[in-house]
Amino acid sequence: MCDFGFWIEGNTVNESEFKQRTKQLALRTVRMIEAMIQQASVGNPKSRMTAEVLGKQLLRSSTSVGANYRAVCRAKSPADMINKLRIVEEEADESGYWLELIGESELVKPERLTELISEFDEIVAMVVASQKTLRANNPKSKI
Repeated sequence: MCDFGFWIEGNTVNESEFKQRTKQLALRTVRMIEAMIQQASVGNPKSRMTAEVLGKQLLRSSTSVGANYRAVCRAKSPADMINKLRIVEEEADESGYWLELIGESELVKPERLTELISEFDEIVAMVVASQKTLRANNPKSKI
């Protein structure tokens, strides 16, 4: 069980709230990918191929965020927890990258992706802050 909360806009988010938040973010991303591919299917075949490739990459990274956070909550030690948080950080950051690429390639209007990108950025910031807190609270550990 995770023994820390995330601080967001003056409120602490606990383990179950963060699990739910990452799951909802994955579901929103899944729906966006499905709509993007369906829309690209109406256009030319090159757009559909690009949408499918970028969509698959985003699907993998975005759904991995919540799955890996669950692994964080089963960590055996602070060092293990930090290592697992690094994976969450990497996957959330990668998701932001794919969303930026989707917007810049005009598969989806960039302004429609702003909220999703912001959410992934916020998750990265929270996870990085949690890693710093874990290191500070375990100064004798080699993490």
